[in-house]
Amino acid sequence: MPMPWQRCRRWAVDGTMTIGGALGRRVAAGAAILVLQSSCLAPLAAGGHATPATPFEARPEPGPSQVRRDFALDGPMIQGGAIRGLAPTGTVALALDGVPVALTGDGAFLIAFDRDAPTAATLVATLGDGSAVTRSLTIAPRAWRIERLDSLPRFAQPNAEFERLRPPELAAIAAARAANAASDGWRQRFAWPVTGRISGLFGSQRIYKNGEAGAYHSGTDIARPAGTPVLAPADGVVILAADHPFTLEGNLLMLDHGMGLNSSFLHLSRIDVHVGEHIRQGEQIGAIGMTGRATGPHLHWSLKWRDRRIDPLLLAGPMPAGG
Repeated sequence: MPMPWQRCRRWAVDGTMTIGGALGRRVAAGAAILVLQSSCLAPLAAGGHATPATPFEARPEPGPSQVRRDFALDGPMIQGGAIRGLAPTGTVALALDGVPVALTGDGAFLIAFDRDAPTAATLVATLGDGSAVTRSLTIAPRAWRIERLDSLPRFAQPNAEFERLRPPELAAIAAARAANAASDGWRQRFAWPVTGRISGLFGSQRIYKNGEAGAYHSGTDIARPAGTPVLAPADGVVILAADHPFTLEGNLLMLDHGMGLNSSFLHLSRIDVHVGEHIRQGEQIGAIGMTGRATGPHLHWSLKWRDRRIDPLLLAGPMPAGG
């Protein structure tokens, strides 16, 4: 039986989610995501928002009558998306475009596609007998929100204090991401760490004077008052809890969800957990603030799989009604 996302056939990007077929409704998602057929989603929840498809869950190794000859994949094959999967039975090594991918004992794995991922990728499972199973993947492109600021230069002149402070901050972030914590949070259906108005979209980008492109927005911003609790979107291990505000991120907290997937929470007014702590989904981990480079209180939530940035909206689904 195909996974829920494998029944999806039509993708587009226009700042809303469209549920096709007889439903014929447009569900505001507040960010550029997908156009889905009605078969891809569970029935509409109260308020007109779509309930995300059932998440991939770990499955025990199948018996002889349940041998997998091919991959089972669950998730949107689109730029900024993540895929949970099961490898063919007997897989001893897995690679995405020639790069090894971690595999659990039950054959489960996670892969993801960056904001600017090419439209094709190749997944190869090497079996114990030396044979291989290959799956060619087609990655749907997206149209990103672009804002042109033709009269402004791309960079403000950095001051000496920023140039002194920034390198150790970047080193601390890189060291945290190099950690390989033991967590199964990546298997879960992610929840929003805070609900509210989405004020910044993943992947959006500004073009400055002389056509110079700025860095694209690496996460999703949710505007809420300072002090609003921030909850863990999935199980994880704390890999960074800044003991002072970073120049850009402010009070920065990072959770490792396992298998190379981690979350970052920026601009917090406070951090309620410590490095090495195992966090359960829904636990309070901090509070919204406007520390670092922020013009107002909000949460910037970003997700990364290895060096690939992921759209949080594709893991957490549409913002709940009344959020």
